Amino acid sequence: MDLLTGKRSRYAPQPTFLYVPELPAIEFFERAEFPWLDAIEEATEDIRAELARVLASDQAGLQPYVAYGDGVPLDQWRELNKSRRWSAYFLWNEGVPQPEHLARCARTAEVLTRAPLCDVPEHGPNGFFSILDARTRIPAHTGVTNARLTVHLPLIVPPGCGFRVGSETREWIPGKAWVFDDTIEHEAWNEANAPRAILIFDIWHPDLSEDERNQVRATIEAVAGYYGAPLKA
Repeated sequence: MDLLTGKRSRYAPQPTFLYVPELPAIEFFERAEFPWLDAIEEATEDIRAELARVLASDQAGLQPYVAYGDGVPLDQWRELNKSRRWSAYFLWNEGVPQPEHLARCARTAEVLTRAPLCDVPEHGPNGFFSILDARTRIPAHTGVTNARLTVHLPLIVPPGCGFRVGSETREWIPGKAWVFDDTIEHEAWNEANAPRAILIFDIWHPDLSEDERNQVRATIEAVAGYYGAPLKA
């Protein structure tokens, strides 16, 4: 009804790399569709403890999430490019395991094996701790493919943080995960005076069969092999 009355706008998926037709475009998916989230939420304290040890002893492992090279048009990423105001501690980066980080965060790594991670050789999954500095905003953007969905597990959330996907805005609650389609325009902000930290990882869209996943893998490998595009955004 809100769409009909103009109170709510409809946001179409806008993948920057690969669009899979006929997959439902849903901003935030129903929690009940992902029963394996229970095990991940139950491990929140263990995961947060591993993150705390990382922040205390392995700051060098944090890297800017946005890291475009010279000559690449920056558009909305100019302020955050190569900046640790939005940093990542990768467990998997474009499908490549980070052995030292996985060893430091063994419990997190073990728990994530319960999820249907979007595994595409040399492109996925991505799994990382996302640290958003105080008084920092991630501008509106869209992800690379609707074949995958993105999961957030909030860990450290000071007051004044928020997240919008399409026409719906939510606040993170520590220990309460959600799943969303990142090809729909989304943005995040931290208006607090302290960092915000969440665990982010990507999973296969649940409506894709195993045969369809294999087709997606083959398409991504072929196109990315030609253009050299990564499966990260």
